[in-house]
Amino acid sequence: MLAKRIIPCLDVKDGRVVKGVNFVNLRDAGDPVELAAIYDKENADELVFLDISASSEGRATMIEVVRETAGEISIPFTVGGGISSVDHMKNLLRAGADKIGINTAAVLNPQLVSDGARKFGSQCIVVAVDAKYNEAWGEWEVYTHGGRKPAGIRALEWVRKMEQLGAGELLLTSMDADGTKDGFDISLTRAVADLVSIPVIASGGAGNSGHFYEVFTAGGADAGLAATIFHYKELTIQGVKEDLLKKGVEIR
Repeated sequence: MLAKRIIPCLDVKDGRVVKGVNFVNLRDAGDPVELAAIYDKENADELVFLDISASSEGRATMIEVVRETAGEISIPFTVGGGISSVDHMKNLLRAGADKIGINTAAVLNPQLVSDGARKFGSQCIVVAVDAKYNEAWGEWEVYTHGGRKPAGIRALEWVRKMEQLGAGELLLTSMDADGTKDGFDISLTRAVADLVSIPVIASGGAGNSGHFYEVFTAGGADAGLAATIFHYKELTIQGVKEDLLKKGVEIR
């Protein structure tokens, strides 16, 4: 079994890290470059940087902030938000990103996933899936544009397709759980983890270290991602790791 990873997420809007609940009511959480450097020192396994307003505003991710952030850290670094071409991926990788996260662009142009995987390798392509439970369907629906637009796509069908197209990893965010601190969406995470053979990063809802244990064991996730609890020092990465080790979870 692969060692589990703890990954802080920097949601960036207008050059600042923000965090909200269920993708709304955003509040400022600091400077992305400074926070990235802190997480690197705190033994985070990786870092995810999401320019959350890039797709809805139709602009590219801030290359300069990516370059500055990459210069401050030594851990793997995924960048997403507004990425719509292989050339854009190349520019971000040159700026220091290790992996590229795509969500909206993958829905609009699924070929981009296979093009990126062919050009840079599957290990570079992380497909982000923002999913919300659709009562009428009795399953989860994919959302795009930073959680603003329902895509009319069933999430479980979508993740299987993304793996087939060459995605190397899935960043799975439960919009229902996001920012609530009530725990990860175990049923969603388990359903996806059982369907695919690529790593699943669970996101949305972490409130304590027990939630990470739950998503790794009951949820089958390969990594746990969180923002609020780390940004506002409610939990430390080291504290979560120590708790997981005590419970027998292999971590990095």
